[in-house]
Amino acid sequence: MSEELKARTLKVENIIEYQEGAVVSREIIRKGTGTVTIFAFDKGEGLSEHTAPFDAMVQIIDGKAEITIAGNKNVLEKGDMIIMPANESHALHAMEKFKMILTMIRS
Repeated sequence: MSEELKARTLKVENIIEYQEGAVVSREIIRKGTGTVTIFAFDKGEGLSEHTAPFDAMVQIIDGKAEITIAGNKNVLEKGDMIIMPANESHALHAMEKFKMILTMIRS
């Protein structure tokens, strides 16, 4: 974690900025037990279907996203969260620009 993030109050939506036509990420915590990463997706961008070996929690901090887990589509907006279970396929699509916090817990 970078020193400028430690032990101070931050506006989470200001930690990362949108970039046109891109998905931007910034890992803010990396430990052996898991990671916390902030993402910014431009409208229409996303992550294709994939799996991860650990449970993950997504918290939407700005905008609107469609998150598909094991074929089930979920629409999330600012303030919403969802847990993506380990080893289940999931994909993300920006219905409009959105930012999220991804917390992965290793088990």
